[in-house]
Amino acid sequence: MITIELVTHTVDALASASFIAAEPAEPGINTDGIVGFFASKIAPILLAALGIIFIGRASKGEISKVLTSSAIAIVGLAFIAGAATLFFVGESLIDLMFQ
Repeated sequence: MITIELVTHTVDALASASFIAAEPAEPGINTDGIVGFFASKIAPILLAALGIIFIGRASKGEISKVLTSSAIAIVGLAFIAGAATLFFVGESLIDLMFQ
């Protein structure tokens, strides 16, 4: 008796429930996720390593090498920032060029 009522309630619940199918994932590579991962996880580690190297050289008295390396690092960061800017602004630039 209890089993029949349980089965009846289960069948009624399944019949009245509306199941929504999940949308299939788009094929391809999630580039936004990759860029976000590098920006949040990899870049700070690389900058910390550069900082440790610069502090180590400065403590040895190699100030000219520290200044040269710092200048190179700043130029590299400027190129990375330019590439990131082009990544975000690139679509609008292409729309302007090929209207």
